[in-house]
Amino acid sequence: MTHIKHLFFDLDHTLWDFEKNSELTFKQIFQEQNITIHFSDFVEVYSPINLTYWRLYRDDKISKEKLRYSRLRETFDILNYTISDDLINKIAIDYIDYLPNYNNLLTGAIETLEYLKNLYKLHIITNGFEEVQQQKLEKSGIAKYFNVVVTSECVGVKKPNPKVFEHALLRAQALPEESIMIGDSYEADVMGAIQSGMKAIYFTNEKSDNSEVIVINSLVDLKQYL
Repeated sequence: MTHIKHLFFDLDHTLWDFEKNSELTFKQIFQEQNITIHFSDFVEVYSPINLTYWRLYRDDKISKEKLRYSRLRETFDILNYTISDDLINKIAIDYIDYLPNYNNLLTGAIETLEYLKNLYKLHIITNGFEEVQQQKLEKSGIAKYFNVVVTSECVGVKKPNPKVFEHALLRAQALPEESIMIGDSYEADVMGAIQSGMKAIYFTNEKSDNSEVIVINSLVDLKQYL
């Protein structure tokens, strides 16, 4: 790894604890709107639905507006909870507005970034929404670690499209062979980076027999390789 100069991180689920922060956001909204539903039931149904709609959004099969509305409508319908479209649209807006106010990071994020900051140039490539990703970085206190932040919205396509990685490399003035992508999505982060000529490190909580890339189960594991 002696030739590596640039590290590109995904944000959600890699550094920023999306699951925890999302749940805290929904709890606030449910309390404000007097939504009388067991929160654990909501999360159990919503989580896989959200992932499905994010994949559709990533593949340009639905719009951002469709994603925000439909993941909620489908969840409430499955739970047989009567709710108006107006309230769903308000929840969707409040969710995006409130989400950056909760800024739990994944275990080892600060420790790892502190270790890496003097060894490499650090950057972000994220498929998240432009209007909230920068807020997440700043409010969680980690914006200072990154030189370049690239969102899929600013490029017009989403990971794993090579154009996202090419745009990030250009902005960072980095060569692919001198760069590593670190992220939790094998398809979007790992395969997208490899197809763009970069190396990749796959961050996952699950066991993986993948021999093509380095696999880590904790952010602090990066210290073993970088």
